[in-house]
Formats: sequence, structure tokens, C-alpha cells
Amino acid sequence: MAGLAYNGAMLQRSMTRQATRKDIAMNTITINAEHPAAQTIETTVATIKAGVAKATASFETAQAKAKEAAEKALKAAENVVSFNQGNVEAVVKAGQIWATGMQDLSKTATANARVSFDQGVAVFKALTSVKSLKDAFEMQAGYARSSIEKAVAESKTLTDASMKLAEQTLAPLTARVSAAVETFGKAA
Repeated sequence: MAGLAYNGAMLQRSMTRQATRKDIAMNTITINAEHPAAQTIETTVATIKAGVAKATASFETAQAKAKEAAEKALKAAENVVSFNQGNVEAVVKAGQIWATGMQDLSKTATANARVSFDQGVAVFKALTSVKSLKDAFEMQAGYARSSIEKAVAESKTLTDASMKLAEQTLAPLTARVSAAVETFGKAA
């Protein structure tokens, strides 16, 4: 009989285990709410729910901050691109002003050189027809004096025009430097 009792107990345990597994698979197990296992499960579920809620809130906060930072970075990049476009335009404008001004200065210098050459040729022709050495010296001295006076006047005119050209050329660049100081001075 002892063997039967043992086998009966084994059979009962086996059936209980099978029923338990079947019940677990079908989610039909009910546990008394006052049972310590039920309280532990409820505590665990509550803790998991609180953790999930906290993680969700943290993720949403991080996502909002990341979106805000990305928007700020995009706006800053747009501002830099816009500012640099203005810089390029200022350099192009300065280059155009300089090129036009240099053409004008070159034309003026060429015209002055042509007039001086023509005057030199005229004086040389006149020197070939002078009657005395005294007249030749006087003519040469007058030509030298007028050439020096004319060279000084032309030099002053070219210097003034060059200074004006430098100011005009630097004006767009100076404006961009002022804009940079104003724009990036605010950012700092």
C-alpha cells in the first residue's frame, strides 16, 4: 500500500502541475488578493507602471529639448548662411568698385602720359628751330618747370582719386564688419 500511496501522491502532484500550467496558459488562475504573492505582484506591476510613466515623461522631455535644440541650430545655420551670402555680395561689390576705379585711374594716367609725350615732342620740334643757345635753354627750362608743375598736379589728382577709390572699395566691407559686430555682439 505504501507504494500506492506514493503513486497516488505523485499522480495528484502531476495533475496539479498540469492543471496549473494549463491555467497559466489560459490566464485563468485566480489568487486571493490577500495572499502575499498577490500583494507582491500588485506592487511589482505598480512599480513597473510608475517606471514606464517616468521613462515616458523623461523621453518626451528629452525629445522636446532635442527638437528645440535642433530648431535653434537650424536657425543659427540659416543666419550664418544668410550672413555669409551678404559677405560674398560685399566682396563682389568691392571688387567691382575697385575694377571700375582702376580703369578710370588708368585712363587718366594714360591721357596724362599722352599729353606729356605730345608736349615733349612739340618742345623738341621747337628746340630744333631755335636761333640761339640762350633761347634753347630758356625753352628747356620753361618746359622742365611746366612738366614738374604738371606732374605735381597730376600726382595730387591721382593720389586723391586713389584715396577716394580706396574708401569706396572698403565701404561695403566696412559695412559687413559693422554688421558682424552688431550680429555676433548680440549672440555673445
